[in-house]
Amino acid sequence: QVQLAESGGGSVRTGESLRLSCSASGSFSPLNVMGWHRQAPGKARELVASISSGGPTIYGDSVKGRFTISGDLAKNMVYLQMNNLKPEDTAVYYCAARRSPVATTRRDDYDYWGRGTQVTVSS
Repeated sequence: QVQLAESGGGSVRTGESLRLSCSASGSFSPLNVMGWHRQAPGKARELVASISSGGPTIYGDSVKGRFTISGDLAKNMVYLQMNNLKPEDTAVYYCAARRSPVATTRRDDYDYWGRGTQVTVSS
């Protein structure tokens, strides 16, 4: 059983920054991909960024150049540095992880999910 715990959400103004953290705990096989997804009201959940144990990263088009994912998968930790935040970044941000080492943008390919943390950006 894996528990993913997110922290670092909050309310900020346009142009400000936030840093999200996620840690995995429990008894489980190695996690080889960890990432962040987000879901805004009335919209589908979408990939924000993911990082694989080998280092490769994937970013959603809307956050490229503004968000940076980092982490230590050996320690089951992943972070998301969000800079130059915009109102359209407002969403619940979910940490997710999968055992397979193959990076993916598909939500259904992730094995474990956190409960989410709210990020609100006002203009």
